[in-house]
Amino acid sequence: MSKRKLIRLNAGRSRFQMRVAGLGFRDGHVLVHRAVHESFWTFPGGRAEIGETSEETLRREMQEELGIDVTVERLLWSVENFFHYERRDWHELGLYYLMEIPASFPFHPEEIVHRVEDGDNDLEFKWVRATREALVALDIPPYFIAEEIETLPLAPRHLVWRDGDLDKA
Repeated sequence: MSKRKLIRLNAGRSRFQMRVAGLGFRDGHVLVHRAVHESFWTFPGGRAEIGETSEETLRREMQEELGIDVTVERLLWSVENFFHYERRDWHELGLYYLMEIPASFPFHPEEIVHRVEDGDNDLEFKWVRATREALVALDIPPYFIAEEIETLPLAPRHLVWRDGDLDKA
């Protein structure tokens, strides 16, 4: 197997990456995941690799992490995301898609439905209510998504997001 070519650049204490994530819904819930050592959750996905489209990235990541083939639907947001994490300043290009998760994937609201080892991280997945209140309580960056989760954009929306800029969403 050839060495993976993830899209990530380091510049001192700063880092750039391209991340693709999916929002999968079922019965008023959305699928989220986290590394078990983290306090925050996020939407499943991962870093893009050189030479693959963003839709290919999302399908690959869901196959690697969930062992399922998802249907990638429409692009919801493209985000220039700036945040501080693990003593680094991050500049991330994030693409967030609507995706359809097969009915065979487990659905037990509010419980951990899947665990997987992903490199150095142990990931866990669960379904949470797709409401602003539930996502705010969960601590799920980028935080603008909580504000829009109940009314997803009908056309792709582009924004620049800096942690702490909730009033600019």
